[in-house]
Amino acid sequence: MSDFVQQYDQALDARNLACPLPLLKAKLALNELPVGAVLKVTATDAGSQRDFRSFAKLAGHSLLHETVEQAVFTYWLRKEC
Repeated sequence: MSDFVQQYDQALDARNLACPLPLLKAKLALNELPVGAVLKVTATDAGSQRDFRSFAKLAGHSLLHETVEQAVFTYWLRKEC
């Protein structure tokens, strides 16, 4: 169990969605948020770890934290631009 606590502005449940849907839905959600807002994404696709790390770097957003508990991956992304 993680002790990390991060406030977020919006949550996205992408569990049970296969690649590339978790990332696509996260990208669309971030587009609607103001700069500085934090999106919390929950996914079950194991490939999402690689996808979200790469996306954050390429798109210029910050991947603040990520956790995995019982095959559920959670990401906190801050919109930077």
